[in-house]
Amino acid sequence: MLTERGHRLSVLAVDPSSCTSGGSLLGDKTRMTELSRDMNAYIRPSPTSGTLGGVTRTTNEAIVLCEGGGYDIILIETVGVGQSEFAVADMVDMFVLLLPPAGGDELQGIKRGIIEMADLVVITKSDGDLVVPARRIQAEYVSALKLLRRRSEVWRPKVGLHSFLCSAVIRISARSGEGITEMWDIMREFQHRMLASGELAAKRQTQHKVWMWNLIQENVLEHFKTHPSIREQIPLMEREVLSGALSPGRAADLLLKAFKSRH
Repeated sequence: MLTERGHRLSVLAVDPSSCTSGGSLLGDKTRMTELSRDMNAYIRPSPTSGTLGGVTRTTNEAIVLCEGGGYDIILIETVGVGQSEFAVADMVDMFVLLLPPAGGDELQGIKRGIIEMADLVVITKSDGDLVVPARRIQAEYVSALKLLRRRSEVWRPKVGLHSFLCSAVIRISARSGEGITEMWDIMREFQHRMLASGELAAKRQTQHKVWMWNLIQENVLEHFKTHPSIREQIPLMEREVLSGALSPGRAADLLLKAFKSRH
């Protein structure tokens, strides 16, 4: 729909990497058969490679490269829904949570952390036999959103199903096309309000600072692990912790003390 409207679309899909082999299926592109043949679309599957938060450590740079390459819309698909898989919220303008109906995860404290980060909640696969459960989950989430704190001064997930500006939870179907246009209209309205208020510019500035510190943390940890005075002690400390001879906290203190003494 977006490429037909003249947009150039980039899809950055992140696949989880195996904890044992380290490999990823990277099958997202094979699911997007029509889009992969579209000259105005670019699809890039990437493995997480052990990075937490549902994204890869280079996702942020990939976004900037796609923008520089002339793609005006960039969609990032993360590895999935979890309590900690929303590092992507620090990279994007709008965070959309996609939930399947009848997934057995209805409300369950509704994963409060990730729900609070969402600017829009979308119930997918709302067609055929799944229409009824999709409607039920939509109603449950609309009610639940009343209890959550407000993240934006200009964009508030209000309750009501008659106007798209007042519905924080919508249903869509890729098969029938229901809700797809409505979803895009909500995204455009979100962009308009956030730009007009100045919140979007402020959000991007904050995201840059967060990403700077994320990169510092990664590099400092790598420097710590590879430091000559620490590198040889790490296997010994790990064995001590595994055998129960040392507590994790004590082992960490000893390694940090050794590291500091060398600086």
